[in-house]
Amino acid sequence: MTTSTGSADLHEQLRQLPKVSLHDHLDGGLRPSTLVELAAEIGHELPETDPDALAVRFRQNANSGSLEKYLEAFAHTTAVMQTAANLRRVAREFVEDLAADGVIYAEVRWAPEQHLQQGLTLDEAVEAVQAGLNEGAESVAQKDGIIVVGQLLSAMRQSDHSEEIVELALRHRDKGVVGFDIAGPEAGFPPSKFAAAFTTLATRMLPATVHAGEGDGVESVRDALVSGRAQRLGHGTRVAEDISVVESEQDPAEDGEEVFQVELGEVARWVRDRQVHLEVSPTSNVQTGTIAAFVPEGEEATLADHPFDMLYQLGFNVGVNTDNRLVSGVTLTGELVALAETFGYGLAELADFQINALEASFLGYEEREALSGIILEAWNA
Repeated sequence: MTTSTGSADLHEQLRQLPKVSLHDHLDGGLRPSTLVELAAEIGHELPETDPDALAVRFRQNANSGSLEKYLEAFAHTTAVMQTAANLRRVAREFVEDLAADGVIYAEVRWAPEQHLQQGLTLDEAVEAVQAGLNEGAESVAQKDGIIVVGQLLSAMRQSDHSEEIVELALRHRDKGVVGFDIAGPEAGFPPSKFAAAFTTLATRMLPATVHAGEGDGVESVRDALVSGRAQRLGHGTRVAEDISVVESEQDPAEDGEEVFQVELGEVARWVRDRQVHLEVSPTSNVQTGTIAAFVPEGEEATLADHPFDMLYQLGFNVGVNTDNRLVSGVTLTGELVALAETFGYGLAELADFQINALEASFLGYEEREALSGIILEAWNA
């Protein structure tokens, strides 16, 4: 995409357009100033006490190429999210920040089991977050804005609480919870280990998205679809490893542009043909090494190496997400600008990603239709 006034104006144009966010972690999206304030209140030591310096530190860690450094931030964010009041505040600000970035529908994911260190029960934690989400939406409405937010409850793969978290999600399904997720270390903790939990979800008709194709490869994606009955794939990026380039040639009709013929493996073909939605987080995928297989040997990964455009061109159902706004130092608008500048997308393509995400959301049909009208009207205008 090109504009006459440059990327700053493009950013502002896209910021004002309605967007959809499906993959955004609550504990990865705190305001730096809030983290500093809450840490001081409980005596938790941070690597930096100036909010701007703290944000820079987290971005540097994220860009270091070290997953360990990337994850450092979460020890700090979860430490200050152990009381109902703090969870409520973080959730409220989370919504307000999304709305300021033009998001009108969001699913916020988080793991309640990680927020019980100061005596909260699982239900109390969920209720506190929902209260904050409601307050955030009300605050946005008072300024004549609109945002709808649902909770995705994540069970941590390395622990043994998946069935308990499923029951928690079911208890709150009519009180703000819209679905279930598993997160944490992907390799070594396949969805098949949690088959009973996924069976309960399917039996009770609560949808699931599964982190897969981020920290592990194609077989993890397969298991997410089979054992996890995943309606969506959290990231899903490494499904591209199941796509082979079989030949390439110069296309004379395209001024000598190289044209590639590809072959899809059975997992990639299933995901593409069934239009299983991929919750792609471009910057995070670069930072965490998810796209390592697509980076030329000896070179540093960049967004241009991401298979996002290949997946999109081949007809995969892709959406754009931030994953962890504080940790990665991104916004949804910024991710769209980066993709536009890297792959030459125009407004039509960027609008596609919003509709893809909305149609794959865990909202009801009527709500999706209403928000779809808002999105299409704004982007077409």
